[in-house]
Amino acid sequence: MTEFLFRDDSYLQSTSAQVLEITTDGGVILDRTVFYATSGGQPGDNGHFIRQDGSRIGVATAIHPEGDKTQIVHMPIDGAALPQPGEMLVAEINWDRRHRLMRMHTALHLLSVVFPFPVTGGSIGEDKGRLDFDMPEVPDDLTALEAQLNAMIDADHPVSTEWITDEEMEAKADLVKTMKVRPPMGQGKVRLVRIGDVDLQPCGGTHVMGTAEIGKVRLGKIEKKGKQNRRVSLLFA
Repeated sequence: MTEFLFRDDSYLQSTSAQVLEITTDGGVILDRTVFYATSGGQPGDNGHFIRQDGSRIGVATAIHPEGDKTQIVHMPIDGAALPQPGEMLVAEINWDRRHRLMRMHTALHLLSVVFPFPVTGGSIGEDKGRLDFDMPEVPDDLTALEAQLNAMIDADHPVSTEWITDEEMEAKADLVKTMKVRPPMGQGKVRLVRIGDVDLQPCGGTHVMGTAEIGKVRLGKIEKKGKQNRRVSLLFA
């Protein structure tokens, strides 16, 4: 099983690792990784492997194979040479891209505070993110909501993680804001992300250490996506 280093330190940009397996479709499984795999609306990291001879293997993305959240497969760019099982290398992410995703992911958690409605979907991008809400009507004063969101960011609330058992998660169902995506359970414990005293929810993604690191944001379009479904876009200002 791969050790997910980003769970405890989302600022770790590289690690030495050993190749455990090459999958049938050319994916690389390591014993430890800093690469986040596509899940929860956050795209997988890209970057590269550095081999012992100094050559590099580009990594296009990282995924969970067949939905198995306990494993991560690194997908090399098309045509790249593959390492060999047992080989030692350095895995390094594209940090600039990861950091923008971290900033946006944390900002979307705050967006779910400003818009206190059940979340029906979401997507995290480098410059733009969005959440879909079960929200019958669009609030009247969007300017005030945007100001409230930026005030929470400016307050520089600390962002931290903690773990609870599956049983504790079952007893705290009110922490789950998403209607269609349930927290990853079945492994004995669930990771929570806490933002100061303003938000606490289960999440396996990567986040900044303090909200001020997000920077100023602005609300984008609010689109109707169903009878009660509204899509709220968020952009870096």
